[in-house]
Amino acid sequence: MPAIAFEDLIPGRIIPLGEIVIDKDEMLDFAERFDPQPFHLDEEAGAASVLGGLCASGWYTSSLWMRSYVDHVLAGSTSQGSPGCSELLWPKPVFPGDVLRSELEVISARRSKSRERLGLVEMTGRAYRGDEVVMRTTFVGMFGTREP
Repeated sequence: MPAIAFEDLIPGRIIPLGEIVIDKDEMLDFAERFDPQPFHLDEEAGAASVLGGLCASGWYTSSLWMRSYVDHVLAGSTSQGSPGCSELLWPKPVFPGDVLRSELEVISARRSKSRERLGLVEMTGRAYRGDEVVMRTTFVGMFGTREP
């Protein structure tokens, strides 16, 4: 029996996804490979930028959130993937040493009209530093049902 199926994803449910500390070396390695902008790679460039310091790529922050989502929800679930997101925001910069707390909120859920064993779930994922939202994404997940 899967840990999480469509029936478990009830609108209003909030699923905690844990905490992670932003590791500077890992953050820099990611930026070097995938987002080599100066404020993601160099202390002085970061300090001189509007971001106020060496900061993580938003894509890195999103990747960390995704890992938590996989570990706490998708692994062992009835997930069938996602057709995409309607929102991906990074309203605050993330810095080395920050502690981020992630969560998932179920916004809506409905059965597919064309596939009776499939549910479509709209969700919002958030990462927080303290009470500040540093990443937010709204997307649809496709989950198999337990019952026909």
